[in-house]
Amino acid sequence: MMYIKMKNIKLKILIADTFKKRLIGLMGKKTITYGMLFPKCNSIHTFNMKSNIDVIGLDENNKIIYIYENLGKNKIIKIPYPNNLCSILELPPYFSKNYKLKEKMIFEE
Repeated sequence: MMYIKMKNIKLKILIADTFKKRLIGLMGKKTITYGMLFPKCNSIHTFNMKSNIDVIGLDENNKIIYIYENLGKNKIIKIPYPNNLCSILELPPYFSKNYKLKEKMIFEE
């Protein structure tokens, strides 16, 4: 398990490292209290989501290449970056507001 920090908030990040975790992701959660990292992934959908989410795309060095704040349900996002070189981080809504493009995302264990 990993964490990211934003100011004084430490947010747990789960890794979608199995088919089932990748398939389900954050679907069905009414309140999202953690994030989920999808390694080697450049697209996600928000079908069957109960809550909006923030989406951050990361390159192979964990630099932010894409930010979508407060993404609603029934959307598809595809980041124009090679699938095997990027990851997607799903976060609670508005958690990404203090991050900027090209900033390096720091994960802690």
